[in-house]
Order: sequence, then structure tokens, then C-alpha cells
Amino acid sequence: MARSLLVLSGGHPYEEGPFEALINDLGDWKVTHLIHPEGGEADAADAILAADAVLFYDMAGYTFADGTVTMRAPSEGFRMAITARFAAGKGAVALHHALAGWAEWPEWHHWLGGGFLYQAGEWQGAAMPDSGYRHDVAYAARIIADHPVTRGLPERFPVTDELYLCPIDERAIIPLARAEGFAFTSDNFYSAANAVAGAMFSREGWDHPPGSDLIAWESRTCPAPLVYLQCGDGPDTYANPHVRQMISNALAYTSGEPT
Repeated sequence: MARSLLVLSGGHPYEEGPFEALINDLGDWKVTHLIHPEGGEADAADAILAADAVLFYDMAGYTFADGTVTMRAPSEGFRMAITARFAAGKGAVALHHALAGWAEWPEWHHWLGGGFLYQAGEWQGAAMPDSGYRHDVAYAARIIADHPVTRGLPERFPVTDELYLCPIDERAIIPLARAEGFAFTSDNFYSAANAVAGAMFSREGWDHPPGSDLIAWESRTCPAPLVYLQCGDGPDTYANPHVRQMISNALAYTSGEPT
């Protein structure tokens, strides 16, 4: 009998057909796909608690309009459902732009071990500029840990995808894979705040300290298995067989399947 997989998306554009093909090719799962805001936090709360596996591909908690961004915290019911799931030892996988979601919910980013900032703010009590992005970067994903999420993967494999320059606390995570062949410095990325203001692919007036090249990890701070995978911007990445295997492994691992 197929186990249940809840997929949460929305809040960030993506190509729906190729993404649906991805999530329907990750194993023998009965898939429920809810989209913010149409799926709604209220609809998602019960499903979050009940699902065998959860894949966060959402970037919730933002409203972008007229060159500005406003942020909000999740509803109490949504927050309590995720908290209860983790407290019960039931894990989840967060993919790509989920690292930016719920900027006004610090515990979410404490669990994740990182956060993508659309506006300058604070990270672990220190001032931090807005984060950087860079599309269509060709790099090598290098596996650095023998872990259920990395089993069966080659030591290195090619990826072409978006990368982030953002706060990542390597002390709070178990590193699984790094990006090789690309420097995580501000001159290689563009400002998220500039993009919100209408200036895509701009770093004018922006600087950011060098960042981590980690692209896959497991949280050390979450009470349940929580895996973050930065791969996942678009169809080329969705179709990458090694990325698919890593996501599939992560879902099996965080759902408690034997490894």
C-alpha cells in the first residue's frame, strides 16, 4: 500500500507540469499537493500531521506588490501542526526556495539552519544584508557524507541550477553536499532586495559577506529528521536523475522508511 506524501508549494513561481512530473516520480507515494494560498494554511494543518512524508516547496509568508515586500507569520494552526509533527518525531524535506519561507517565524529557520532574506534584517542577533541569488549556475555537487540521503549517489555529479548567498549556520547542521566550481561571494550573486524593487540581476549598492557552499544538509536542531536540499529551481534540475534520487532518498529517510 502506498504511503502518503504531502507536497506544499506556492509563494514562488515554478513550472507546474515539470514539477508535477518530478513529484509523481519520487517513489510509491499517494501524493496530495496543496498550493499557497489556494490550499490554505487551514487545509494544510491536518494533512501535515497525517502524512507519512512532507515536502516543503513553498515560500509562504510574503506579499510582493509595487516594488515592496511585506511579511507575516504563519497562522497559529499551521505553526502548531508543524511543531506537533516534529515533536512526534515525524520529519520533512525542505526544497530550494523553502529556505526563504516564513521569514517572520524564527523557529522555522532555527530548525532549518539557514534562511534566505529578501530584505536586510537580523540573523542570530546580528545585522545581515538581504541575500543573493544567481540563476543557471553550472557546478558540481560533491557528496561529503555517508548518509541515507546520499546513498547510491556518485561522489560528484553535475547540476545546473540557482544558488543562494545567504546565512547558513554550519554548526547547526550535518553537511551532506557542497557546490564545487563556483565562489560564494557577493560579486557572483545579485541582490534580492534590488530584485523586489524591480532591478533584476543587480548588485548596485549591495554587499554580502562570503557564504557557505553547502547545498544539502540535515538539521541538528529539529527534534525530527529535517533535510534541506537547495537543488530545485526549474525543469533542468527536476529532470536531473541524481537530484531526483537525493530527493527520493530524503523523503524515505525523513518518513522513517528503513535505509
